[in-house]
Amino acid sequence: MTRDDARLRRLLEEEQTKLLADIAYFSSLEYRNSGTSNHMADDASEAYDQASDLTLRLQAEHRLKRIERALTKFEQNRYGFCEACGEPIDFARLKALPDARFCLSCQRKRETRGGPKTGPRAFEGRRIDTPSLDNGS
Repeated sequence: MTRDDARLRRLLEEEQTKLLADIAYFSSLEYRNSGTSNHMADDASEAYDQASDLTLRLQAEHRLKRIERALTKFEQNRYGFCEACGEPIDFARLKALPDARFCLSCQRKRETRGGPKTGPRAFEGRRIDTPSLDNGS
């Protein structure tokens, strides 16, 4: 393991620790039943807070899975290699996104040509279905 590998592993482990703490925090929150206060605005605020916290917890759980996958790849000596082409992922990319699964070239291909229809580049290729403003007349 090189010094850079140790640094990236440490970044992953630090992120894992933070995410576990976040998940524990969101799991420990308790809410009163919505609809039990004297004012509709209070009920709405409570419902919004619950939905927001649930979303944050689910995002943290998803990110934790990615981090754990990257740590597993360390154990298997596969960390830092693109899952699509097998080429090494640039160190600068790994430093910015230690759980990156694809090299920049393959990630760009996934986002623009035949990859998922979401993501930051989805609008560039006009692949997101948007309702037409033209009503046909």
